[in-house]
Amino acid sequence: MGKGSGFGKVILFGEHFVVHGVPGIVSAIDSATDAEVTQTGKELVIRDERKAAKGYAEEKRLQQIESIERMLRKMGLDPKLPLSIWVGGTLPGFSGLGASAASSVAIARAIAEELSMKLSNEEVNQIAYEAEKAYAGNPSGIDNTAATYGGLMWFRKNLDGRPASVERLSISMPVEILIGSTGKVANTKAMVAGVAERKNKYPETYDSIFKKAEKLAYAGRKALESYDLKMVGELMNKNHRLLKEIAVSSIELDLLVDIARKNGAFGAKLTGGGGGGCMVALTPGKELQAGVAAAMEKEGFEVLRTKIGIEKI
Repeated sequence: MGKGSGFGKVILFGEHFVVHGVPGIVSAIDSATDAEVTQTGKELVIRDERKAAKGYAEEKRLQQIESIERMLRKMGLDPKLPLSIWVGGTLPGFSGLGASAASSVAIARAIAEELSMKLSNEEVNQIAYEAEKAYAGNPSGIDNTAATYGGLMWFRKNLDGRPASVERLSISMPVEILIGSTGKVANTKAMVAGVAERKNKYPETYDSIFKKAEKLAYAGRKALESYDLKMVGELMNKNHRLLKEIAVSSIELDLLVDIARKNGAFGAKLTGGGGGGCMVALTPGKELQAGVAAAMEKEGFEVLRTKIGIEKI
C-alpha cells in the first residue's frame, strides 16, 4: 500500500488575479489530505471519506476521475490503471481550501510509493498541476504548489509558459486563522472563466482593479514579513473589496466576512474561487479565534480552526 499527504491552503492575497500574472501570497494550513493506494487488478475504485460540504463529493466526482486519469498520464502510466484509492485526513472538502490540489498531491505520492516510483517534490507538483486542470480549467498553479511544499509563499504565474516564480516567505511564528464555509460548492472552473470573460469585455476597468491587486500583494508581503498583523488584516479587507468588484463574492461570503470583522477579526476575505466555498479571517490567538468561530457557528455556518505558516504535516 502506498501512502501520501498534501497540505490544505488559504490564499491571503491574489486569488483570480494570480491566473493573469499578478503575484499572490499563499499559505499552507495545519490541515491535510491523506491518501492510500493499492493496485486492484480490476477497476478504479475511489473511497472519499473526507468531511465535506453537502454535495461536494458528488459535484466533484467526474472531475476527480478526470484528475486521476490526467495524473496517471503525466506519470507515464495507463490512465485506466486499476487502483483502489482511499482519501481522508483532517482537511475538509470545502471549496476554497485547495482540497482538490491537496488530494492530487496526496494521491500522486501514494501512487508513486505503491509503484516504487521515486518522485521529487517538483515532479509531484507538476503532476498535481496537471490534475488540477480537471477542476480549474486554467489553474494558476498556486494551489498545488502550496499543497506540495507547505509554508508561506510568494507566487507569480509566468504567462509565457515558463514555470511559475515561487519564493518562500517567512514569518515570526504561525498565526491562528479561521475558515468559514458557506456550505455551497463552488465551481472554480466557471468562476475563473467568468473573470477572464469580463476582463476581456471591460479591459480598462479590470486593468485598474488588477493593478490595485498587485499593489496590495506587495504591501501584504511587507506586512507579513514585519509581522504587522493589524496591517495584514486591513489589506485583506481591501483585497475582499477588489474581489467583490470582479464579481466573485456572494451573499453568504459577504455575511461571513461581516460576522468575522464585527467580532474582532483583524481582517477577513473570501479565499479561493469564490461564488460559494470559504472565507478566511485573521484571528491571532486562540481566544479571538474561538470568539469569531462561536459567532459564525451561532449563525449556522461550519468553521475550521487552523493556522497559517505551517511547514510540516
